[in-house]
Amino acid sequence: MGNGQQNIQWYLARLGRMSIAEIGYRIYIKVLFYVNKLGIGTADKVPVPDISTLSKQWIGAAIPTSHDAYVKRAESILNGNLVIFSLPSNNIDYPPNWNKDPKTGTQAPLVYGKSINYRNPHLVGDIKYLWEPNRHLHLVALAQAYYITGDSQYLEGIKLQLTSWFQQCPYPMGPNWVSSLELGIRLINVSIVWQLVGEYDSPLFEGEAGCRLREQWLRSIYQHCHFINGYWSRYSSANNHLIGEAAGLLIASITWPYWKYSNIWREHAYKILLEESLKQNCKDGVNREQAISYQQFVLDFLLMAGLAARAEGRDFPPEYWKRIERMLEFIAAVMDVNGNVPMIGDADDGYVISFAANNDFCPYRSLLSTGSFLFNRSDFLLIAGEVDDKTSWLLGETNKKLEVDQKRISIHEKKAFPDGGYYIIGSKFNEPDEIRCTVDCGPLGYLSIAAHGHADALSFTLSVGGREILIDPGTYAYHTKKEWRDYFRGTSAHNTVRVDGLDQFDSGGNFMWFRKAETICGERIDEIGIQRIRARHNGYERLRDPVTHEREIMLEPGSRRIVVVDSIECADTHSIERAWHFSEDCEVVIDGTQLRVRNREKNIQISLEQDCMGQIDMYQGSEHPIYGWISRHFDHKLPTITVVERIDISGPTRLVAKIECGLKRGE
Repeated sequence: MGNGQQNIQWYLARLGRMSIAEIGYRIYIKVLFYVNKLGIGTADKVPVPDISTLSKQWIGAAIPTSHDAYVKRAESILNGNLVIFSLPSNNIDYPPNWNKDPKTGTQAPLVYGKSINYRNPHLVGDIKYLWEPNRHLHLVALAQAYYITGDSQYLEGIKLQLTSWFQQCPYPMGPNWVSSLELGIRLINVSIVWQLVGEYDSPLFEGEAGCRLREQWLRSIYQHCHFINGYWSRYSSANNHLIGEAAGLLIASITWPYWKYSNIWREHAYKILLEESLKQNCKDGVNREQAISYQQFVLDFLLMAGLAARAEGRDFPPEYWKRIERMLEFIAAVMDVNGNVPMIGDADDGYVISFAANNDFCPYRSLLSTGSFLFNRSDFLLIAGEVDDKTSWLLGETNKKLEVDQKRISIHEKKAFPDGGYYIIGSKFNEPDEIRCTVDCGPLGYLSIAAHGHADALSFTLSVGGREILIDPGTYAYHTKKEWRDYFRGTSAHNTVRVDGLDQFDSGGNFMWFRKAETICGERIDEIGIQRIRARHNGYERLRDPVTHEREIMLEPGSRRIVVVDSIECADTHSIERAWHFSEDCEVVIDGTQLRVRNREKNIQISLEQDCMGQIDMYQGSEHPIYGWISRHFDHKLPTITVVERIDISGPTRLVAKIECGLKRGE
């Protein structure tokens, strides 16, 4: 099938997920595109900025006690080294060729940006790799080094990179004038740079060349804001993109309040953020995209926009901050004693900012650290373990009086998130011998296309004593490597049941699902000595002979035993697969119907029981079929062990698994 036919099929499928109102909005955007392409209604002419309106600094900028890591990182950037996903750190031009994909070497065309099909790898390469350096996270690293040392070489580095960007990426041409989200993230990072280098009167702007740079910078800021305000992600695209766009516009309007439109942009962005913070995140704190990595992504947008609004003097109302606190509670609930967080849903290593220079930075612990001060939650700080550098840069020295009560861990009282569809069962939480099992009873994803959700209904993850045993394998690929994209987001890549070799839901593309099923009757029951989750989904009721999968997971804390019961309701014959995906640190031995699992000092045994005879296969790094892989980072995968049970059934069937979590070495 050619690219043209694939594009037509994708557009038809996408059209089928739109409401009448959305189709009308898309027509309006298309008309706007042609009008703007003619030069009408664009920001080619930028008003003279009124610098009498003072900007507000919204970051605290507390200098960390250790400077070496920041200086080392900045020196590396000045030497042309930049880490971009799976690429070696020296695989980039200096200054960068901003319109070239550093992975494939593909040079994107410098044509009207909104006309570029960024999904076409033949045209732009891997767009994730092209866009990443254009987010300007690394310019913040140079600004931090300058702020710490006062060394002008870092200012010169910022000047060189910004000047080259303005030259190579003229408004509104090329791949960096396509996505409003990318513009929003870029605005947030250059806002931080602006503050750290001294704002309008920075030494960076001394002399004729400096004044010219400042003029170019402010011109670009206005054009970024104008672009975002014209091309919002609406309707079925109104997910994290819309929040990121609004956060970027709000922060830019507060950092550079120099034009009459700045107030209009700020008010519009403020309204969107308030509405979307409540709409896109459940009352219990689960982000509706059903992707934990995107939970941290959205949290960064909301937190930084909130800090900026607070600095300006127009804070968000309590319900905005309460929703953020609930989102942090969910992260704390799924994080095990060693800081591991399940990789549920999509993840692309996307960060809004990169404030911390240490290699072992954990975005989830950092968010809890920041939240501990914003919400006076000593339990958050206890789970985070420390006040990290990102928190210090954001909040400064004004929030360092929180005392940690070692006996207060109230967050673990919350183990049910019924709105988002996640339930936590376990024992001895936050202790060295804890059991933590996260059960996914949630919907597929958000809005009509559920872009970042995975076909993982009734899947679960298991951590014992901070050692991951049963895992969600992650994401690996987005726009490229379709076969791998389909696998990692498909049902076979999750600890659940697959019927007749089909995903629970029909895929309509890399970021689109059809026939979204429902997960029904998810409930958490605490009985005397037993914790129980029971749920079912109707994803396979679309088959000629409808199939319903019901799963019950029970934990007996005293015996440290988990029992998983899968009930398959059908009338005819079907092929059933039940997968068990293990951490790459696990050793697994099959002994009949017993799986003996070891992750360092933790020994687990899984006993598999079936109503009828089947087969048990083990895979590690298999490509035919694809099984036995884990992706901890975007575009990077490692072999791991997956065990698959295969059974041909006829009529109602039960599959039982007993997981013993209390074995000592040698048992």
